[in-house]
Amino acid sequence: MIENVRQSRVDTHRSLIRRALASVALGAAITGSVVACSNGPDQPRSVAEQFASALTADDVQTAANLTTDPVAASTAITAMIDGLGKDEGTFTVSDAEESSDNAGTFTLDASWKFAEGQDWSYSTHGSASASGDNWLIQWDPTLLAPDLTASTTLRYTPTTGAPPVVLDSARQPILEQQVVTLVNLDPTADTAAVAALLSPIAPTITSGSLRSDLAAAAGKPVTAVTLRAEDLAPIEDRLVAVPGVTLAPQARLLSVDKALSSPTFSGLADLWQQGQDKSAGWAVQLVKENGAATTLAGQDGPVAPNIATTIDRNLQLAAENALAGVTQPGVIVALQPSSGAVLAVAQNSAADAQGPIALTGLYPPGSTFKTVTTSAALQAGVATPDTILSCPGTENIEGRQIPNDDEFDLGSVPLHTAFAKSCNTTMARLAVGLPADALHNAALQFGLGVDYVTPGLTTVTGKVPDANTPAERVESAIGQGSVTATPFGMALVASSIAHGATPAPMLVKGQPGVADQTVAPAPSAVTEQLRTMMRETVTGGTATSLADIDGLLGKTGTAEVDGGPAHGWFVGIKGDLAFAVFIAGADSSAPAVQVAGTFLR
Repeated sequence: MIENVRQSRVDTHRSLIRRALASVALGAAITGSVVACSNGPDQPRSVAEQFASALTADDVQTAANLTTDPVAASTAITAMIDGLGKDEGTFTVSDAEESSDNAGTFTLDASWKFAEGQDWSYSTHGSASASGDNWLIQWDPTLLAPDLTASTTLRYTPTTGAPPVVLDSARQPILEQQVVTLVNLDPTADTAAVAALLSPIAPTITSGSLRSDLAAAAGKPVTAVTLRAEDLAPIEDRLVAVPGVTLAPQARLLSVDKALSSPTFSGLADLWQQGQDKSAGWAVQLVKENGAATTLAGQDGPVAPNIATTIDRNLQLAAENALAGVTQPGVIVALQPSSGAVLAVAQNSAADAQGPIALTGLYPPGSTFKTVTTSAALQAGVATPDTILSCPGTENIEGRQIPNDDEFDLGSVPLHTAFAKSCNTTMARLAVGLPADALHNAALQFGLGVDYVTPGLTTVTGKVPDANTPAERVESAIGQGSVTATPFGMALVASSIAHGATPAPMLVKGQPGVADQTVAPAPSAVTEQLRTMMRETVTGGTATSLADIDGLLGKTGTAEVDGGPAHGWFVGIKGDLAFAVFIAGADSSAPAVQVAGTFLR
């Protein structure tokens, strides 16, 4: 994951041109023979130019045959091309002269272009002399590059600086590069012995599971597990001793605390990698037989800055712990209303199996959407918090039989009581007379249906289409029908109500998200009235099990789904904290309320 790829090479067109020019310059040179004749005063230049042209064309054998030691020259030239790359180097003769009738000297200029801005140029010196009817170049590895010897090679390599660290809101490391080790097995491995060592760390690993993996790999090695250093250390010697087992260390970006896990880490890892890529430099190294390397040329890249996030480590751990005992897919998203900072995004393992549902999973929001419906009704002037409205246990509204939970019947009550008690029949009847776009517009005022481009964060908020018929408005009013929302979207709704306007979500400090549209907030009087009703929900409504939590505001929700138990929701506000809890298939809001209590307490 952490490895950098080599930057793009010179294109094929350039390569073909160079090869064509080199072929012309070779003139009469014939592979496998030497034709630099001893007649004439320009023989040092002639043989040097043939040698330079052969090097430029990567014609190893022709270049080697022009030297006094073709075998050694061929080995060195091949190693140079392998280490620095084909079609990268250009060699020319800048000077040549005879020192006697049968000998002379020359200077080679070499230029290597590895990528844009990655150039290495140098000069070498050599000598040539007559050998019978031909001229040969006195072989010396320094003809190819300064300081090159028979026991060293050249290597081009991309480089990176010190890896950045991802920091939490307290500027303490939360993600950093660490060395992990892949435990690889080939078909000869003793799976029982391996499983006995690994199962205390990874309980799902058994001898049978390893045999199945190897069988599926059809003779190829498989990776049984990836271990952190602290997990590997106690069993490393015993693992290495098992035949068929190999250990492969790798550098990866991991959470500092392995108990920490969040869907946000994926996007942060992408940002981290971008920083590493931008910090890339390059080097040409002289490598000894023992692997020791000396840099001959290159340039370090810029230092990759650390990434400061808004994640609150304590809240993140609290959210994860609150979900630990939930068997259904469950998530918590927590935001800071005053800034839009993403404080925590947690999922349990059942949710992780479905992907980053906290951020992008769309579900009917059920009665938590009554925050939007009530806002739309208040803005339309069809009711005030104290307007007396009917709350029958069930009612046929526009052909849709709408029941309350367990068909509770409140008779006639103020709107604020119907909200706190989560009266479906009241809300559905209110929505019938609203304009087609009322719920859509009210949702946008709370960020629901707005898309954000946020550094390090991929999110969806939800979708609230216009409800063009009264029957559609009945369904939408109670968070059913075509209305969908993500847990992130409902946390944004709670955050908007708390703040009085939708804050731009932000995961990396100083880099808030950019919305795809600008929406004026709901009137401040409306959001204030909603906050009062949400407080009543906790003190005397459907969330009284949380009444011991000072200052908590909330709204419960149960959302029916086809072919399965209903989803459970709870959205809450406590001071400068807004959050949403979602539990798929919970069959009521009670589990979500319970998780919220564990999270806050």
